[in-house]
Amino acid sequence: MYKILIRPFLFLFQPENAHHLTFFMMKVINALPFGRVIFSLAHGQKNKGQSTELFGLQFPNKVGLAAGLDKNAEAIDMFAAMGFGFVEIGTVTPKPQPGNPKPRLFRLKEDQALINRMGFNNDGVAVVKERLKKRKSNILVGGNIGKNKVTPNEEAVNDYIICFNELFDVVDYFVVNVSSPNTPGLRELQEKEPLSRILNTLMDENKKRPATKPILLKIAPDLTEDQLMDIIEIVNETKIDGVIATNTTIDRSGLKTSGDTIESIGAGGLSGKPVQSKSTELIRFLHEKSNGSFPIIGVGGINSGASALEKVESGASLVQVYSGFIYEGPKLISDINKALA
Repeated sequence: MYKILIRPFLFLFQPENAHHLTFFMMKVINALPFGRVIFSLAHGQKNKGQSTELFGLQFPNKVGLAAGLDKNAEAIDMFAAMGFGFVEIGTVTPKPQPGNPKPRLFRLKEDQALINRMGFNNDGVAVVKERLKKRKSNILVGGNIGKNKVTPNEEAVNDYIICFNELFDVVDYFVVNVSSPNTPGLRELQEKEPLSRILNTLMDENKKRPATKPILLKIAPDLTEDQLMDIIEIVNETKIDGVIATNTTIDRSGLKTSGDTIESIGAGGLSGKPVQSKSTELIRFLHEKSNGSFPIIGVGGINSGASALEKVESGASLVQVYSGFIYEGPKLISDINKALA
């Protein structure tokens, strides 16, 4: 039904307007008596998969929603009802920020892809924290954290600490995002020295707690092999819990969409099917070169059970979807779970 009725209707709207309309409808369903229960019976019961333990957490299945779709923790309970094994919210910053000027989200239908330059638009950590306190489902939630645009890189660690401390009691794991291409200078924080400083500081904060929370690093698909070797070294030295590979790419090679269209869209991170191979190769490289010394969550171009299985066979322990979910709908969750079974 999604691909026949719902997707064609949503694709009549500009992408960001379609996003807001979808979230409005999910909120309406969630507010109806038994709305979420009925929705779960229609979707969630079909999408069950294998339970997996990772980072000391028990994931009911291996399919998660990637960060970026539910930035402000507005629809967690509905995504739980769809059958996701976990949901990652954010990227969240200390202060609210509007993000980049619109339009900033674009569909490449021929490529089953999206380009976004959202720019960490979010309601700020305080508002997101309050929403997370009110969630009704017990789905595992990851907190993807970043820095405000106005915060200089040399002070970025302070923004990550603020978000970490504010969200500590309301999320199950953390993801350090230094890999979005849409905040000026952010990817410079992937370099060895600043990244080690941020991760070591967060690990020190983590150890102050009676029980620690898993901390993961989300990386870009555009890193060189030398940079990836640095990432392996940093993960092992800081003893963070794992890596999410990968974020969106700035590469535009091999697209079916016309060059003129791509040029007219301009800057932004590309996600969806064109990232599939690049992301998978990066996962395989990390897994092999690290001798499997840390877990990897695979994301990037997953639009079928086969593409998810490819990620797992390359070294990923869990997978996440975003663009593929936009194009394929909730059935993608069950397709992936069947393939991974």
